[in-house]
Amino acid sequence: MSIDFGRVIERNGTASVKWDGRGAHFGTTEVTPLWVADMDFAAPEAVTQALIERARHPVYGYTLDPDSAYDVLIGWLQRRHGWRIERDWIVMAPGVVPSLYAAVHTFTQPGDGVIVQPPVYFPFFSAVTTPGRRLLENPLRLDGERYGIDFAHLERRAAEGARLMLLCSPHNPVGRVWTVAELRELLRIARRHDIVILSDEIHHDLIYPGERHHPLATLAEGGDRIITAVAPSKTFNIPGLGLSALIVPDAGHRQRLHQSFDLLHAGNYNPFSIVAFEAGYRNGDAWLDALMTYLAQTRAAVGAFIASKLPGIRVIPAQGTYLLWLDCRGMGLDDATLMACFIQAGAGLSPGTVFGTGGSGFMRLNIGAPKAVILAALDRLVATLAG
Repeated sequence: MSIDFGRVIERNGTASVKWDGRGAHFGTTEVTPLWVADMDFAAPEAVTQALIERARHPVYGYTLDPDSAYDVLIGWLQRRHGWRIERDWIVMAPGVVPSLYAAVHTFTQPGDGVIVQPPVYFPFFSAVTTPGRRLLENPLRLDGERYGIDFAHLERRAAEGARLMLLCSPHNPVGRVWTVAELRELLRIARRHDIVILSDEIHHDLIYPGERHHPLATLAEGGDRIITAVAPSKTFNIPGLGLSALIVPDAGHRQRLHQSFDLLHAGNYNPFSIVAFEAGYRNGDAWLDALMTYLAQTRAAVGAFIASKLPGIRVIPAQGTYLLWLDCRGMGLDDATLMACFIQAGAGLSPGTVFGTGGSGFMRLNIGAPKAVILAALDRLVATLAG
């Protein structure tokens, strides 16, 4: 499939958080925004055309979740991940972040422990602390160029009254795609301590050549309590449309999650979210394959550029996601100065500190943009450091 991912699409004036929100976030609009985790690429043509066709119908009323939405998700998971699920396992949800909060509300009580693995996407923290649960951190360990799980420490944390674990798989921001051995050890610990796992697999389709994502639930044994969050939002660049799904094999867990969403009156569907959900999962394979080829090329180009021209920065090799975790500790700057340096260069990245323990001295780079745009931002960083 021939798709021009190098085309620059003007996003200013579209109420974009990433673009129109950069002035408030960075204190200047003179930065290339490479922070918020959406991409600057056009969504698949099949999605756009389906939305146009739906918009031609002039009534945009309350919307059901049709059987066809369940069918396309079932087909996608089987086709792309070899995962056979049942229709009854699917709980539609208004988004993955609301699902994190719903899981904490549903499966824990105030004071219960919830395990997270920093550095990690920051809503993992607020989903635990906002409703008054105990945050139990199991920090990932950086061994050379690869992050791993400290299982001995995880076992100790599990014994401290943990009722729930929020797993990020693939991991944002460090880009790890967990191995079967790692996931099985995690399941063993959760099984021993009777812990529910919410596995956030929103990036599961964004896997680089040579790597393979393993849905945690496909490795589960009888009695394991696994809830998997998936969505077309990252896969097809439609996060503004919001719709996601939870895969919940346990009927009792499904009932409790439905009750939690009902309690908040959290509507899941609108005419456009359903249409985009179906169009992406039905017709998005070729577009996704082309996207991953382009992202792999960009990842390689960014890695080579930084290695040759920015010796104070080390790229942690990403196995999945369109996010690169940059180890900037070699620059010898404190976090405030590091952030200011990138802003001065006109490069708007996410500071590692927002991802919690282990984030100091790091920056997160979103490479979901035309390659030339990203390399130009890095080139300005070289010039800023030289000046």
